[in-house]
Amino acid sequence: MIKLTTNYGDILIELDTENAPKTCANFEQYVRDGHYDGTLFHRVIKGFMIQGGGMTPDMNAKPTRPPVENEAKNELKNLEGTVAMARTTDPHSATSQFFINIAKNDFLDYPGQDGWGYCVFGSVVDSTETIDAIKAVNTGNRNGHQDVPVEDVIIEKAEIVD
Repeated sequence: MIKLTTNYGDILIELDTENAPKTCANFEQYVRDGHYDGTLFHRVIKGFMIQGGGMTPDMNAKPTRPPVENEAKNELKNLEGTVAMARTTDPHSATSQFFINIAKNDFLDYPGQDGWGYCVFGSVVDSTETIDAIKAVNTGNRNGHQDVPVEDVIIEKAEIVD
């Protein structure tokens, strides 16, 4: 289990290490390294997802480790409340950024629109109030980015919990 302490409340994430072992190991290493501490949920799209894990409050990207192999063929689905890796158009480009699906986004499932899809590696557990608060924030444009919360949504601390 991973606990994200945010300025909107806590988010508990249960990892699926059986179906996405490389992705979960990658995510856990970023947690152990303190990478997520002080990062933003920098992208909130109503009816779609909440994305974070890579940007500082001044909207600069944090340095990352090499990308992880895309495990989207694991048959896990991008359902509401699941957690998946964010990536570029390169299917194997995911590093630290992740998103929480706030709707059923089956178009992101393997094979997706590009033959790969987006790897689901966990699900949110018992954090409904926090997710509801974050997905309701007002958004705008900042530093060339769209759908950025007007008021910062900060991951203050990420930690592995039992």
